[in-house]
Amino acid sequence: MSVLAKFRGFDRAAQLLMVNQFGINLGFYMLMPYLAGYLAGPLGLAAWAVGLVLGVRNFSQQGMFLLGGTLADRLGYKPLIVAGCLLRTGGFALLAFASSLPGLLIASAATGFAGALFNPAVRAYLAAEAGERRVEAFAVFNVFYQAGILAGPLVGLALLAFDFRVTAAAAAVVFAALTVAQLFALPTREAAAPTGASVLQDWRTIVGNRRFLAFSVAMIGSYVLSFQVYLALPLQAGYIAGASAQTVTSALFVISGVVAVAGQLRITAWLRARWGSGRSLVAGMAMLSVAFVPLVIVPGTQPFGPVAAIVALLVAAALLAVGTAAVFPFEMDTVVSLSGDRLVATHYGFYNTIVGVGILIGNLATGVIVGAARAAGMDRAVWIGLIVIGGIAATALYRLDRSITPPAGRSPDRLPPHPPLRAESAPPLPPRR
Repeated sequence: MSVLAKFRGFDRAAQLLMVNQFGINLGFYMLMPYLAGYLAGPLGLAAWAVGLVLGVRNFSQQGMFLLGGTLADRLGYKPLIVAGCLLRTGGFALLAFASSLPGLLIASAATGFAGALFNPAVRAYLAAEAGERRVEAFAVFNVFYQAGILAGPLVGLALLAFDFRVTAAAAAVVFAALTVAQLFALPTREAAAPTGASVLQDWRTIVGNRRFLAFSVAMIGSYVLSFQVYLALPLQAGYIAGASAQTVTSALFVISGVVAVAGQLRITAWLRARWGSGRSLVAGMAMLSVAFVPLVIVPGTQPFGPVAAIVALLVAAALLAVGTAAVFPFEMDTVVSLSGDRLVATHYGFYNTIVGVGILIGNLATGVIVGAARAAGMDRAVWIGLIVIGGIAATALYRLDRSITPPAGRSPDRLPPHPPLRAESAPPLPPRR
């Protein structure tokens, strides 16, 4: 079944959330990939100041996800989605005019905090709207998500021919349009937060959910590996491609986007027809790990030459995209399952905070290891290390799935209070013809 046919099978609210996510990523990625160059180039900021501006944006999003999710569960999903889009409109508009470091920091913090407001709310709203079709909904959602990532940098590159400020203003216009659309077209859906519970009680509920915490920690490996398309793979492109590094780096993102957009529904249908969420997550994590094998075989331009090294890099990017597409719908479904359909947005916020910390530590370690391995002439060490991380994460997910899947013959009334990782309640998706 085509993406369009699947999309039409959902109600208006779910469709609007999917289109909204395309717009969010379109506006974000038409601007953010070029922000560092603008700060260091036309504005002439020092390297430490560029790092500070980018770091504030990342922290204000990753560090505030829990707050955004908590507010969504208490105030409702729609107000947080609208507020987030409105705040990002203002942040990008300010980036179009700010030239001083304080102004840039305020704009950067606003754009980051905006993501912390609407991301958990969007996912919780979509999960509630889709019901038993959550896996299908998140698969289609990821198609729109990846399409925005694919289109954003291309639109931004075209607008940069005029000026970065034009790009920033255009991104602000995209978010302004999204704000209006969500405000007037998105139905209001109240969150199901427990009445009378304090914020600290809500957080204690989540911290006490050991299966959810174990799952969140295990999934750090997925994010560390998939994020290498932004870190280790571009560094490898610079290492092997020389003057063509920018072209090769662009090809990495194009391949990743095309694979995700074209293959998401087929990958999800194939996995779901054979396994539930738990085993599908293990398979996706294994694919993420295997993605680095071509770079172990061809770690540099010797002895096979630069063409073979570039091909190995592009194959690794394609396999990473397949693994990411395999993981995402089942990952989102599992967060809801392990939440027991309570405080869903807060669970998403807490989950994003945990994996965000993991990404920060993982990227720091990867950057250090890449430099040390190159200096020591041990290029394969980086890729072998990433494969090991994927293997550990896949093993952890497998054991977690086994530990909470009821043994054969066990009666339903004796099942543990939290649902297993496997999502067996929804019928399998039909194979795509």
